[in-house]
Amino acid sequence: MSRKHLLLKGTFILTATGFITRFMGFFYRIFLSHTFGEEGVGLYQLIFPVYALGYSLTCAGIELALSRLVARELTKGNEKNARQLLITSLFLTVSFSLIITFFLQQSSSFLAKNVLCDLRCTRFLLILSYVFPFAAVHSCICGYYFGRKQTKIPALSQLLEQGIRILSVFLLYQYLTKHSISFDISIAVTGLIAGEAFSSLFCLYAVRNHHLFGPFAPPAPSTFFNHTKELLCLSAPLTASRILLNILQSIEAVSIPVRLQIYGMTVKESLSIYGVLTGMALPCILFPSAITNSVSTMLLPTVAEIQASKHRMGLKNLVKKVTYSCIFLGSICCVFFITFGRWFGKTLFHSPLAGNFIFLLSFMCPFLYPNNTLLSVINGIGKTTLSFFINTLSLGIRIFSVWILIPHFGILGYLYGLLASQICIFLLCIFFLSNFLKSQN
Repeated sequence: MSRKHLLLKGTFILTATGFITRFMGFFYRIFLSHTFGEEGVGLYQLIFPVYALGYSLTCAGIELALSRLVARELTKGNEKNARQLLITSLFLTVSFSLIITFFLQQSSSFLAKNVLCDLRCTRFLLILSYVFPFAAVHSCICGYYFGRKQTKIPALSQLLEQGIRILSVFLLYQYLTKHSISFDISIAVTGLIAGEAFSSLFCLYAVRNHHLFGPFAPPAPSTFFNHTKELLCLSAPLTASRILLNILQSIEAVSIPVRLQIYGMTVKESLSIYGVLTGMALPCILFPSAITNSVSTMLLPTVAEIQASKHRMGLKNLVKKVTYSCIFLGSICCVFFITFGRWFGKTLFHSPLAGNFIFLLSFMCPFLYPNNTLLSVINGIGKTTLSFFINTLSLGIRIFSVWILIPHFGILGYLYGLLASQICIFLLCIFFLSNFLKSQN
């Protein structure tokens, strides 16, 4: 099968999966908002920066590095090296994740009080700590399959993860309600663990029984050391980028309710607005990005393969087509959300405020949707430090809007910062890629 067909097939599978899981998640968030209220959703959203930071520390960078290295090795015909890279990455990520689990269990109270500024999150963080070893296994195996440009297993595992998460929370809710046992939003945190546990077991089963790839023998110590060095060298900028971004996002997430209180709101009002924005409006805006996320996932190994084969015109044509398509999609979605955004908020979430946020956030779409694909191309050609710089600058703009603009303009100040940050990413990526592709002629 040609490179183009593989890219289109993989993108189609991941897009279909993304839409299904987002569709499921969309109604899941409606269920959470109706069951636990806007404040409960706000508390639930507070722990996600910690979740994202732990994920970044354990496996996010290594997953992308593994995908790129596997694609490179397969281009050279080194099937055995590709398999041994997976084994090495599993050892590294699971080891890191166990450290994070132990740390989070020992410091959950401190983090809840001093970082998240709400002691009610202590129990949520304790529950969350168990998710990371499962997420590490799931992430690495998906990265391996993405490097092979085979999306069936990652797609099925994503569906399984989302389905089990929602089903477990719903069944637990039904059981506790039936037996008149009090509960809170912590059951949704439990659902995160259930989803990752089942999906990681499924991925392990798939790899173990997929004999097409040959035996998965442990690498020799020297090979293990070389693969470890290669994985860490390539993943270090990606991991550092993710960590810094997650730290900044954590500062951003925790600071929004605090700065809204400085603006003049109560604690409940600030948490409610934060919950509506991050738990209702943003997921709605991000729903169509299932397409661009799928393209981004397939682009990284494809770009690495094209670069390894030194097919310069192929790379140039691919970047142009993908960029134009994503800009077109973003423009269509912008018009759609401007027209129907307020209706979505009132009808689906029973929240006029969510509708107003969706309307305002719609202006990000022409920049938001191409950005993931542009950054994926930059990572695919090995410029991971540049993507780190671009993301850091973007988050710096958002942090500025939280600390400087929110106290004066309320939540509108943050929305202005979001738009400015997405425009910044878009322009910097276009500028770099234009110059890079010209230099390849």
